[in-house]
Amino acid sequence: MRFGKKIFFMFKVTLALIVATLVLSNIAVDLVSMKSVYDDVEAIPYHKVGLVLGTTKYVGAGALNPYYVYRINAAEELYRNNKVDYLIVSGDNGQMEYNEPILMRNDLIEKGIPEDKIYLDYAGFRTLDSIVRSKEIFSQDSITVISQEFHNKRAIFIGMVKGVEAVGYNAKDVDYQVGFKTNVREAFARVKMMLDLLVNKQPKFLGDKIDIE
Repeated sequence: MRFGKKIFFMFKVTLALIVATLVLSNIAVDLVSMKSVYDDVEAIPYHKVGLVLGTTKYVGAGALNPYYVYRINAAEELYRNNKVDYLIVSGDNGQMEYNEPILMRNDLIEKGIPEDKIYLDYAGFRTLDSIVRSKEIFSQDSITVISQEFHNKRAIFIGMVKGVEAVGYNAKDVDYQVGFKTNVREAFARVKMMLDLLVNKQPKFLGDKIDIE
C-alpha cells in the first residue's frame, strides 16, 4: 500500500510539473511578444527584410494548406505596402522531392514579387534555425517574421534570446476547429523551445554568409 501511495504521489507531482511548465512557457512567450505582433499592415514598422516561416504547401489528398496560403498572402501584402524590401523564405529542404523554400519563392514570383527580392534559406528546419540563420547567415539583426500569430510569438521569443530584434506580421489564421491540433502542438512546441534555448541548441546547418542587397 505504501509503495502504491508513493507511486501515485510521484505521478501527481510529475503531472503538476508538466502542467506548470506548459502554462509558464506559454505565458512567458505571450508576455514577451504581445507588443511585437501586428495584424494591421499600416501599423507594423518597416524592416529591410521579412522572414517567411515555412510549412508544407499541401495537406491530405493534394489540398492546399491554408497556413501556407495565408503566409504567402501576408508576405505579398507587406511587400506591396513597402514594409519590407526583401523576403527570406525559410523552410525544410531535407528531401529531394520536398523543397519548401522553392515552392514559396515560386508562388511569390507568381504574385508579382521580383525574383531578386527573394532569398532562399534551405536549412530552416525549425523556427529556431530560421531565426538564428537570419542573423548568422543573412546578417540581419532586425526582421519582420511572417506567419500565423501563435507562430510569430514563438519566433519573437527566440529572437529575443538569440539577439534578433523581431516583430511579427500575423497571417490570417485558420478556423479553430481546423487548427485545433496545431494549437495543441504549439503549446508543447513552446516547452521544447524553452529546453532548446536553455541548452543553447544550435541550427542543424549554418554555412557561408549571404549578402542581402
